[in-house]
Amino acid sequence: MKTTMLCGTCVTPGRIELTTAPLPQTAPEGWVLVDLLAAGLCGTDYHIFDGKHPFLAYPRVIGHELAGRVAQTAAGWQAGTLVVINPYLSCGTCRACQRGKPNCCTRIEVLGVHRDGGMCARIALPAGNLYPAGDLPPEAAAMVEFLAIGAHAVRRGEVVAGDRVLVTGAGPIGLGAALFAKARGADVHLRDASAERLHLAADLGFANGYLAGRPLPEALADGFDVVFDATGHAGAIEAGFADVAHGGGYVLISVVQDRIGFADPEFHKREMRLIGSRNATAEDFETVMAAFASGAVRPEALLSERIALADLPARLPQLAADRGRLIKAVVMLGAQV
Repeated sequence: MKTTMLCGTCVTPGRIELTTAPLPQTAPEGWVLVDLLAAGLCGTDYHIFDGKHPFLAYPRVIGHELAGRVAQTAAGWQAGTLVVINPYLSCGTCRACQRGKPNCCTRIEVLGVHRDGGMCARIALPAGNLYPAGDLPPEAAAMVEFLAIGAHAVRRGEVVAGDRVLVTGAGPIGLGAALFAKARGADVHLRDASAERLHLAADLGFANGYLAGRPLPEALADGFDVVFDATGHAGAIEAGFADVAHGGGYVLISVVQDRIGFADPEFHKREMRLIGSRNATAEDFETVMAAFASGAVRPEALLSERIALADLPARLPQLAADRGRLIKAVVMLGAQV
């Protein structure tokens, strides 16, 4: 019986290693041990590797887009059940948690950021942070979390059928927002600084793509009912205010360290709604899994490549440098336990 496991650990910025840690054998009451099968690589992981994450102490085991199987029957979960993992650990007692918004918990801990993540063989998690994955392949189950962020943003933006929507930033999170806005019947347009990313979006059925810095078509001059920013760039966020139609809304999915400014007269003239969107809740995870089940979203179309944990130290720097050509790379973990 194994007593140790390998972990994908960002030791310092620019340095990823496979480190050894004890294999968890027990979990606190109300928590569940999960044998991990797959972990998606996300912009957060690349930022950690690049040394650009503001809330992180090194060394850190990365990985928060996770799927696995329950290792031991506990807290209402049967051993062997395939689960999707919600990586946002909330306190349950703060004002936000009491109001049903654990994604905004004042003491939130995100796996792979505030505490060690799931780029390893086994992890202990609160029972409420697990959702049954049914018959999803593990790599598809590991993609639920990043799409849930997009689904949450669309719900926050109150997108309805017939809305004209602009998503600025066609990375994985932006594509998630685009997919779920489209699922609600919106007319979806995308903008990005990368022609390569717009080509990837076109392959997913988004024909209306525009390069950043170039004028939008004249037919769109009166703006968009809902604009989403998923760029993580302060200049792009500020420029996006001008794209919101009168009576429309602006949803900020990305977060930046900078202060954001806008013209108050324009904001009021348009009666604009400015909305923050943070993480996701159980409802959003369920929305994504339902979209997978119905075929409205095809996870296989989002999977760029699978890699083995053993190859992570060599491949992560390459993926970080070439992330523009990727939608989602998934690390397969299931052979460890």
